[in-house]
Amino acid sequence: MNVHDKYKPLTFWERTYLPRIWDGLVITMHHFFRNLWHFILARFGVQREWKGAVTFQYPEIRRLFHPRLRTMHRLTKRDDGTPRCVACMMCETVCPAKCIYIVAGQRPEKEIEKVPVKFDIDLGMCVFCGYCVEACPEDAIRMDTGVIEMASYSRQSLILTKERLLSHVPHPEYYTMRKDLELAAKPVQLRTESEAGVEAH
Repeated sequence: MNVHDKYKPLTFWERTYLPRIWDGLVITMHHFFRNLWHFILARFGVQREWKGAVTFQYPEIRRLFHPRLRTMHRLTKRDDGTPRCVACMMCETVCPAKCIYIVAGQRPEKEIEKVPVKFDIDLGMCVFCGYCVEACPEDAIRMDTGVIEMASYSRQSLILTKERLLSHVPHPEYYTMRKDLELAAKPVQLRTESEAGVEAH
């Protein structure tokens, strides 16, 4: 529609909204009968590439997520169980929603000087942009848990503390598998060998 058309005065039929109601009914009935036809063909054993729209019975049946979907945050751990975060404040600085709160503390080890004493993320303010994951130099924060259920009865329970973030674990079974992403994540030597094996076949 032309941008200037919306400023034109409405006609009598447009003011009744009946044409737009009819257009909506046509679209709805088109999808309904199209799906019904495919289901009838499938009932009689006719194999078709598209079998009609199917409703996922969530939460009993989960639809697999795309690998790049950003879900609830988690903090990664080192081999000794301590968080990988060094409290550099880069995620807190880059966050556009200002929903990350970090309090840094000192560590006795000389290799790692700082550690987050407090690391909170307010999900009520978070926009799930993923900037914190991209900015982290230690790969200490990720958004690959596969958890999307974040409903709560209070704002306080929407705040993820450091302990809650460390307790979250990734769920790869919630995501679809993509060979192109797996190949890109391999080292160069392994990637060359894999590509050579594909070409050989």
